[in-house]
Amino acid sequence: MAAGWRVRRLEVTGHSMRPTLEEGDRLLMVRDGRARPGDLVVVPDPRDPGRLVVKRVVVASAAGLTVRGDNPRASTDSREFGAVPKAGVRGRVVYRYAPPARRGRVDSLVP
Repeated sequence: MAAGWRVRRLEVTGHSMRPTLEEGDRLLMVRDGRARPGDLVVVPDPRDPGRLVVKRVVVASAAGLTVRGDNPRASTDSREFGAVPKAGVRGRVVYRYAPPARRGRVDSLVP
């Protein structure tokens, strides 16, 4: 693994990313500085900065990232809190390691 990359494990709670992610999915996140439209990123929840949320990048611009949940009825996202600064992105979700039946890469999934 390249220097500077950090890997972190996360567990999904809630329904904002259904059907792509389900409650209880366990994910691997990497901090690699990439965040392109379609990527799933991990950002601090603006309502509670100690909490992290997973959202999909829909627009990447100089102003930051516009992120949305795949399940708009259950998601608090850029429609409510605006663009997320690129520097605020904690990482990009790349792999679901559990449950076993759902194991696989998630960075290229499209809702």
